[in-house]
Amino acid sequence: MADYAHPEVLVSTQWVQDRMQDPDVRIVEVDVDTKAYDEGHIPDAVGWAWDRQLCDTFLRDIIPRDKFENLMGSSGIDNNTTVILYGDNNNWFAAWALWQMKIYGHQDVRLMNGGRKKWIEEGRELAKEPPHVSTQTYRAKDPDLSIRSFLPDVHKGMEGMSIELVDVRSPQEFTGEILSPPGLPETCQRGGHIPGARNITWSRACNDDGSFKSREELQQLYESAGITGNKPVVAYCGERSSHTWFVLKYLLGFNDVKNYDGSWTEWGNLVRAPIERPA
Repeated sequence: MADYAHPEVLVSTQWVQDRMQDPDVRIVEVDVDTKAYDEGHIPDAVGWAWDRQLCDTFLRDIIPRDKFENLMGSSGIDNNTTVILYGDNNNWFAAWALWQMKIYGHQDVRLMNGGRKKWIEEGRELAKEPPHVSTQTYRAKDPDLSIRSFLPDVHKGMEGMSIELVDVRSPQEFTGEILSPPGLPETCQRGGHIPGARNITWSRACNDDGSFKSREELQQLYESAGITGNKPVVAYCGERSSHTWFVLKYLLGFNDVKNYDGSWTEWGNLVRAPIERPA
């Protein structure tokens, strides 16, 4: 992991194994399958449900600041805690949780490389009971919007060709053949992609065991599609694009990369928003 631009944001499964009892470390599991945690998790890890605890379904937004503070404090996390995030499906929602934690200014948060899949494949210990945690006081910072894009920003950047757009969805979603990932509650009325976007499916950044590919492999993956970081980069498709944001920002070291989490659910429903798709 030392060849990454910021190797400190990743830890190995062995690193976690060695620090499960460290009072300054809190392990958190965030899964696509919200039932997975109850079926077995890293001992002393707490579980966050992405659909209830990490989003405001009324506003259709990320968790607001006060609820973020409550979630962190009730999970035994204070401002000085080292937080290790992991989850299923190549750390998909774990990366989304990390992105939100960075929005609210948490200093030391990292991903366990390989996530839940690698931990289980290595035959490491699992527990079924949630840990007993002591509630802490947590104070979030003002939201850091330098790592988040909103619709007007993306539209302006697209029209002026002043940004590099990465569509992280599947090729079938990119072309408009399907409108959302099978089994997930995403809705839009039109298929296709934002004009000028390059399609690099988020999961291509990972190996079969869920760990990240090498820096050289990642550079080749993105540069071959024209994503160089010579312009500000915007990755889009919500939670999935936070995974790509993590790769570009921390593993490849791009200076200006943002996550457009409104994504195709927003753009694909917008009246007269320009789209591209095969004829």
